[in-house]
Amino acid sequence: MTLDLRGGTTLITGASSGLGVEFAKRFAGRGSNLVLVARRADRLEALAAELRASSRVEVTVVPADLGVLGAGRRLHDELAQRGIRITSLVNNAGFGSHGAFDEADPDRIAREIQLNVGTLVELSRVFLPQLLAGKGALVTVASTAGYQPTPGMAVYGATKAFVLSFTEALWAEARGTGLRVFAVSPGATKTEFFDVAGEQAAIGRKQTSGQVIDTVFRALDRADGGPSIVSGRMNQLTALGTRLLPRRAIAATSARLLGEVRLAAARN
Repeated sequence: MTLDLRGGTTLITGASSGLGVEFAKRFAGRGSNLVLVARRADRLEALAAELRASSRVEVTVVPADLGVLGAGRRLHDELAQRGIRITSLVNNAGFGSHGAFDEADPDRIAREIQLNVGTLVELSRVFLPQLLAGKGALVTVASTAGYQPTPGMAVYGATKAFVLSFTEALWAEARGTGLRVFAVSPGATKTEFFDVAGEQAAIGRKQTSGQVIDTVFRALDRADGGPSIVSGRMNQLTALGTRLLPRRAIAATSARLLGEVRLAAARN
């Protein structure tokens, strides 16, 4: 059953590039008005102009840094002041980095956790009453990194494990409400993510953003769909394998695939 998004409004975070852009195009193509949020205002404005012309939907641009405490509530309050009600939410914003944990910048770690976890949870909570009043969707972007330990990307993998568990729990709580809740877990994808995380973080063949969003909308159009889905056949098999092997073996294998990383004490 195709999810009817016409006349609703979808809030998309991390909308200035990669998956966020593709999410915006697909939701607009279904007739949903949009609220696009990211730090880069120029990119948001360019995308908004394109979508207004091609899909004839209303597009609101909100430049904002979501990697700071309280950003989710401030965004909610700003939209409330503008009289904008949200019927679907796509929690797409996030970032990761590669390297030994003891060499990571503590401030960067804090921002990563805040953006990937803290703001995602806050946005989900503050907009949930509006989402439940409609018949839309709450989609979170997890990752195949959330299915196993990720040495060299310890914080990123842990945040995505949280996102996966959190979303699956919300799916169970939302059953029977009409709100479709699920997490999509891409593997390596051709986006700007690796400009930040580094190419060392890429494992296997990269999918395109379009392929990942195809996976999302196939899931959205199944009224009885499950709480999460992995994008790509090989990624699905890998995720399944992580649930069958001992955790020690999974951690060691992940370390080899991501590039051996050691703490300073182990290197000296």
